[in-house]
Formats: sequence, structure tokens, C-alpha cells
Amino acid sequence: MGNTRLRVYVRGAVQGVGFRPTVYRIATELGLSGWVINSPAGVEVDLEGAEGAIARFVPTLLEEKPPRAIIQGLETRSLDPLGQNGFEVRDTRTSGPATTLVQPDIAVCGDCQREMLDPADRRFGYPFINCTNCGPRFTIIESLPYDRERTTMARFPMCPVCRAEYEDPRDRRFHAQPNACPECGPQLALWDPSGAVVATRADALTAAVDAIRAGRIVAVKGVGGFHLMCDARSEASVSELRRRKRREEKPFALMFPDPASVRAACDVRPIEEQLLTSPEAPIVLLRRRSTLLAPGIAPGNPYLGALLPYAPLHHLMMRALGFPVVATSGNLTDEPIVTDERDALDRLAGIADVLLIHDRPIARYADDSIARIVGGRPMLLRRARGYAPLPLATVESREPILAVGAHLKNTIGFSVDGQLMLSHHLGDLETPQALEGFHDVVARLPGLYGLEPGIVAHDLHPDYASTQHAETLRGRHVGVQHHAAHVFACMADNELTGEVLGVSWDGTGLGADGTIWGGEFLRVRGGAFRRVAHLRTFPLVGGDAAAREPRRAALGLLYEAEGDAVFERDDFEARLGYGAGELRVLRSALTTGTGVARTSSAGRLFDGVAGLIGLRQRAAFEGQAAMELEFAATDATDVDAYPFGLEGEIVDWAPMVGAIESDRRKGDGVPRIARRFHSTLTEMIVAVAMREELPRVCLTGGCFQNVLLAETTIEALRAKGLTPYWHQRVPPNDGGIALGQLVAASSSHQGMSSRPLAQSGDSL
Repeated sequence: MGNTRLRVYVRGAVQGVGFRPTVYRIATELGLSGWVINSPAGVEVDLEGAEGAIARFVPTLLEEKPPRAIIQGLETRSLDPLGQNGFEVRDTRTSGPATTLVQPDIAVCGDCQREMLDPADRRFGYPFINCTNCGPRFTIIESLPYDRERTTMARFPMCPVCRAEYEDPRDRRFHAQPNACPECGPQLALWDPSGAVVATRADALTAAVDAIRAGRIVAVKGVGGFHLMCDARSEASVSELRRRKRREEKPFALMFPDPASVRAACDVRPIEEQLLTSPEAPIVLLRRRSTLLAPGIAPGNPYLGALLPYAPLHHLMMRALGFPVVATSGNLTDEPIVTDERDALDRLAGIADVLLIHDRPIARYADDSIARIVGGRPMLLRRARGYAPLPLATVESREPILAVGAHLKNTIGFSVDGQLMLSHHLGDLETPQALEGFHDVVARLPGLYGLEPGIVAHDLHPDYASTQHAETLRGRHVGVQHHAAHVFACMADNELTGEVLGVSWDGTGLGADGTIWGGEFLRVRGGAFRRVAHLRTFPLVGGDAAAREPRRAALGLLYEAEGDAVFERDDFEARLGYGAGELRVLRSALTTGTGVARTSSAGRLFDGVAGLIGLRQRAAFEGQAAMELEFAATDATDVDAYPFGLEGEIVDWAPMVGAIESDRRKGDGVPRIARRFHSTLTEMIVAVAMREELPRVCLTGGCFQNVLLAETTIEALRAKGLTPYWHQRVPPNDGGIALGQLVAASSSHQGMSSRPLAQSGDSL
């Protein structure tokens, strides 16, 4: 039997993960000739040899592919034999459309850790060690295909030893683009706040460790930007960091030296430890139990955000320290994380006592991802380092789409050959620095793939900075209703088609009728939706101020339920913390409707109940009151739901509020009331779901970051024979909005929507 020849085309996340060395090994073991090459579309393999060996190649490749490789498509083509001899790895082809996937940054692997800690190894103590199985990817790539000259490592010519590793297909560092060593790679330096060099290389690391031990605040340049680090055991250091960073009460993330130290501070279930130690290495929210950490780490919060070292530099620092440190984003509150050391001298001035920097440029910032376990599986609350920008779903439409996301917790989305991708977390678009970062990502990230979007999807809210920027971009514009986008994202996350009931609960979003939505029940099919129920609306005085003051939501609930009579209560001023003059202004506003918005928001309902029971009247950060209501409720069990009404589209919370007021007056404790409130919300969802007779229910929106609400609702729906779906790889909060916008815009392009979206400016 003679030789045959086969061409194999592989698409997906197949560059920068050791794919070509695997192909080389399999081909040579099978005695095949030919070549393998990276291309903008992925990897191409040309094989020639015995028919039996050719037949075994693809099954063997699928079985033995590198662990970080994601094969999304594999095509073959039979060709005439050429009489090739030997198998080679050819230089990368740069022509053609860029459709191969960009890999996320990967935590340092076990092999590299062992070498870094081996005194006999030439990379002993080197804080930038990596191989094809680990290291930076997304934060160093500047263009595709993924080759060294198109990364920020281009400025570091490899020494002869590193070059030999890089060119040997049998080596673990074959075409590892960040490959380097102490002789030829990036180096550390310690700067004082003026930029003067205090120490270099190993001495810089030692001095930074000593500074943390002494209670100082150190800015550390990592993989995707700077962290601000200090001793997590020192209340003085933590309080000073809060003061300098202007972060009053929002929890800080902690980096622990190893899993054992995490277990000493937190309750860690096996699934949580698996997530902590995964190559993605996110921050994981864990139940705290240690009293050895500074109280100011997470005031009033029973959870800690824990992460393990993921960069070689972190491992070396934490090994030397031996105790947990605060590892919060290197920025002022509401600004993007700092990536450049010169920029850090300005933006971190007055915050960091010293800066531990290195000279490997960061092409784009990437915060740490955040996850927690909900319903027995991981749920991302912030999708960034380790996960972005891998694709999340596929659609039939091949027209390039750009989705600009929401205003808070912004991510952008884009489609590449029908694959839907989300950017890393960009944050709240509240400051000039945040807007500048958002504009840069919109301009540059789709450009990695050479995209010129034909469709631009955006939120309906005209005041969102993302919507305003979308209006400046070329392409057919598609407006997507905020809460429908949440449901579309949840469906894509769970690979659902057909009709579902979407329970879309969050803080605020502009409704299709021009009012403020936030407690919605939507029947969704394809790219269309119908609002079938919503929480009873109530008035909010002061717009954005209501999100910062739960007492305003409390006042709105009482005014809606009881009218002007609420102002005659004897305890009203002291209870909500208002003075007589303030109440006169609020009363006038509610009576006249001036400066008042009506909302169906579940998030503001949480705020209002927290205010009613005296849990919190003013919030230091978004969602604080709702979080504290959840934490309080976990201390009570086996309590009945409050009464509520359901008539037509209105889910009426007024009977519940009346019962809460009665319980408060008779002295029921906060935990019991909070738990009954959560039980009532679950019963509301079940009641609407049973009425609508849709077996599949999607739980989405920021309110379902609440583990108690999510898990009790999941259990209750299952008990009624319904199938609940919740988020996994995509945040339920506004970090997932861009994915929902992509799905809606793709559906409109395919003519799937029951509301035609064929014209520019149409909205869903």
C-alpha cells in the first residue's frame, strides 16, 4: 500500500499552548513526513506517509492535544503525495484573515515552579520563568499570529541557550513566546516614589518583601497591571491603604502563600480549592473563619476574596513572606488598573511607598477574575485574567459585530467568524481614565482580528457612556434592552435555544417603555422578548443618589404603600436618619413628582428593605446594602415567606412590606426578617414561573450574585418540576451585558426577532 497525503486545518485556541510540538511528536512517532505551521486562522498540518499512519494521526491528536488547547474546528483534505522526507515546524504564515483565538494569561505551571526553586537550575529565583504550558499571553500580544515579534517580548533578544530551547520541537519551551532567562529576559527594579532606583534584580524583590513586613504599601507590577500590597494582618497598614486609595469599606482581595494558609483562614470546600488552584487562578469568595487578619480587610463581610500566587514573581514574594497580603488593584477607586511604571509614578503617587517594577511592557491591562460557587458549580462575577478573551458561544451570522456593553462593570464583545467573545473586565465608566481605557479597548481589541464591525450593538440608555460612544462608530446600530440582554447572555452561557422564562433582576436599566426596570419576568425566544410580569413600581427621589442611600428606597416603598401618611409617623426622622428639613424636601418631591423616577428594580427593593429594618441607610459602594441583607439572612433558617400579590403583570410587594413593618414593631430580629424577605422573593419567582408554564427558567442580573437567593430559588424551581439555569462563565451582573447584546444583534441579522430589527437605530 503506497503513501498518502493529508492536509489538516485546526481552528481554535491552538497557538501558544504547545500545539505544534505535540503535532511534531505525534507525526514523528507515526513515521510521517511533512510540516506544521501557525497561520492567522490557527494551525495547518501537511502529512505524508503510510495510509494506516495517516488514519491514526487525527484521533491521536484529539486524544493527546495540549491541556490548554481548545479545538473548535478541524477539517481535512486529501492531496497528491509529494515525496516529502522528514517532518518540520515551519515559520509562521502571516497572510490571511486572523481568526485563531488569543489565549488568556495562564498561571505558572508546576514544572516551572520546580525549576524556579531549584538552586541547580539556571532559572533559579527568576521571576519571569514560563513555558508553553504557562505564562502571559493576552497581556503581551500586540497582533496575530501569536509570535514573539508581535508581542511585548520582541525587545528581549534570546540568548543562545534560550534560543536553542525555543527552536527545539522536543523542548517544553518550543516557541514559548515569552521564553527568557536571567541573562536575556525582563528584570526587576525597586523604585522610590520619585522613580529613583533603590535596588535591582533579586535585591529589589528582597527589599519589597522587607517593606511589606515593615508595614509599608508596595505597588507591584504583575502580569496584567499593578497590585497594591500590604500586610493583611496589620490593621494600621490596611486602614492606611483604604485612606490613600479612597476605598472606604469595599472588601480587599487577599493573596495567600499556599492552599494550606487559605484553609487556615477560610472554610474551603474541595470544589473551591480546585478553583483556587486552577490555571485560571481567580479570586474565590470563601467563608472566613480566621480572626488573625485585620478587621478592615472586609468590614462586616463574612466572606474573603482569596487568591493564590499565579505569577512567578508572586510565588517568590509569598514564599519569602509566609503570610497573606492585601492584593488589590493598583489604582484609585473607579480608575483602570495601572500597567506602566512611569504612569504609576503619577497615578499611584501618595498611595505606594515603593514600587516593585519590571521592564516587560503590558500590552493591555487585565484585573484578577472573581468567582464563587453557586448551586454547586463556579460562577464568574468578574471575567478577566485567565478567562478573557476565549469565545463563549457561536452563532450562524458571520457578519462582524461589536457590542459596547453597559455603563457599570463594562466589558465589550465582538464576533469573529461567528464566535462570540467578551473582553476582559473594563470596570465602571465613571472617570476620564476609565473612559479612556474603554475607548482604547474598543479601538484596539477587535483590531487584533482585523475586524471592521458591520453591526454595533448597545444599550437603550442614551446617557450610558458606552451608548454615547457607540453613536460615534460606523455600522448599523442595534439598541438592545438591558434586561433582555441579561437573559440572552444567560441563555448563551448555558447554550440554550428555544423559549425560556427570564427572571432579570438588577439595580436599574432603561425599560422598553422608557421607565426604569429592574425586577423583570421576560418570555424570550430567539432575539425577541415579551415582558409578562414585573415587580410593582415605586418612586425614587434623586436618581443616582437613591443607589447610594438605601433610606431613599425605603421611603419610596413606604410612600407607595401608604401614601403621604408615612410622613406623620413619630419615629420617621430618627429611623431613616433624615432631618426635618430634608423630609420636607423629599415630601414635596414625592407629592409633585419633581426629580422622582418610578422603578420596578429588585436591587432597589433590596436597598429599601435594608433601610426599613435599620440595617444600612447609606452605602459606601454599589450593592453594599443588598450584600448585608444576604449576610444577615444566613443567620436564620426555616422561616416562612411573607404575603405578596400577583395580578396580571404586577408582582405586588406591598403586603410583604406591611408584614415587615409589623415584624419590626413587634421586635423580630434582623436575621429573621431578612430571611423571610429572601423566601418571599423565591416564592414570587416560583409563582410567575408556574403561571407562565415554561419549563426552563433563566436567573440573571446582578441580584443573582446573591448565593442565598440563587440557591433557594434553584431548589424551589426544581421542586416544582422546572429546570433553572444560572450563570457560569459569564457574570450575571452587567459584565455579561455585551454578550447578550451580541446574541440579540446576531439574531436581528438573521431575521429571528419577532420585532424586525433591520433598520439602523431599531431597538430590541
